[in-house]
Amino acid sequence: MSEFRLLHTMLRVLDLEKSLDFYTRLLGMKLLRRNDYEGGRFTLAFVGYGDESDTAVLELTHNWDQKEPYEIGTGYGHIALGVPDIYATCETLAAEGVKIPRPPGPMKHGTTVIAFIEDPDGYKVELIEKK
Repeated sequence: MSEFRLLHTMLRVLDLEKSLDFYTRLLGMKLLRRNDYEGGRFTLAFVGYGDESDTAVLELTHNWDQKEPYEIGTGYGHIALGVPDIYATCETLAAEGVKIPRPPGPMKHGTTVIAFIEDPDGYKVELIEKK
């Protein structure tokens, strides 16, 4: 089992360009690869902070014919990102129109400073201040 490792997490997205902008420009990830599958009418875009050979990444799946937003469901939780200055990060994201349903502050029953933001599809992203 020691040779196992997490490769990626897949999210279905309604508007691929909005999602790519969110994860790359606003959250600083890099677009690692993007492939269109004409026969299946979908696009896969992989984004992350490092190379896929040694870092887990996000797979953004865009089904071309999807017209309605996806239902996130009750089983999905969130993605978590470490950030150096959570207050400044949230200020910058808020100025870009990013929804922040849980502003930065200490977590309940602890001292870790966290916030929750939403991507363009409503997926929750937890920000954790890492100094």
